[in-house]
Amino acid sequence: MEPVNDTTVTEFVLTGLSQTREVQLVLFVIFLSFYLFILPVNILIICTVRLDPHLSSPMYFLLANLAFLDIWYSSITAPKMLVDFFVERKIISFGGCIAQLFFLHFVGASEMFLLTVMAFDRYAAICRPLHYATIMNRRLCCILVALSWTGGFIHSIIQVALIVRLPFCGPNELDNYFCDITQVVRIACANTFREELVMIFSSGLISVVCFIALLMSYAFLLAMLKKHSSSGESTSRAISTCYSHITIVVLMFGPSIYIYARPFDSFSLDKVVSVFHTVIFPLLNPIIYTLRNKEIKAAMKKLVNRYIFCKEK
Repeated sequence: MEPVNDTTVTEFVLTGLSQTREVQLVLFVIFLSFYLFILPVNILIICTVRLDPHLSSPMYFLLANLAFLDIWYSSITAPKMLVDFFVERKIISFGGCIAQLFFLHFVGASEMFLLTVMAFDRYAAICRPLHYATIMNRRLCCILVALSWTGGFIHSIIQVALIVRLPFCGPNELDNYFCDITQVVRIACANTFREELVMIFSSGLISVVCFIALLMSYAFLLAMLKKHSSSGESTSRAISTCYSHITIVVLMFGPSIYIYARPFDSFSLDKVVSVFHTVIFPLLNPIIYTLRNKEIKAAMKKLVNRYIFCKEK
């Protein structure tokens, strides 16, 4: 298909999650509570890792980066969704829609790549414990994080490049509460088979491959750890950390595979999965890590007591 510059649609109308006023108010309270929980908890994680000298290991450096991405990821869709609960006609400009889907895929893909880096970190810690500090030095950690962001940027640019060249001349209603490629492609005034195929390959197939590879790597690590289950508390802590990472991987990749690794047809569960993917998932990250990690829980408690309640201990 030849590129088309004559784009007559200048804005999109979002259907939102519900048309009933009472339901919208209930959803507003629920999602506002989620968002107000996500922000301070992730900020607290970042500050704790930054200020506590005992949390200087690469695992916590990567965790702080994951918390930063969670803040950004949840802020892409949540603020506008909350405002739209009080708006009769939910509108987003064409440029705003492109920006939203760009950052959604940029941050989402970066987070997926970062989870892969975290799996490599656990491999180095468990399989090469004597060389762990040498392998996962701060310079390498910064390079790996930068590569995760670069990979997310390249992935997102591909999605945007495919979308902006499509003509939009007719319907402009998106059956969701935010802009994403799966909805925008459906209303294009052209045959989008090739574009959709590239998007499925770049988003869906990569998600499936990374998901399977991560599960296999963590299964291998758990098998190795259970062979040395008599080694004491350090082994138990490593097993607990692996289970936390596996939970995050399943919660991150599961919805992504459902949304992007299939033809972009509309299904009844689409909005539910989208809410889980963009609102609920960022909430679960800090909960899972803080509940299963005694060190970071103790450090966070110490930080809160010192800087908020002005207690030294």
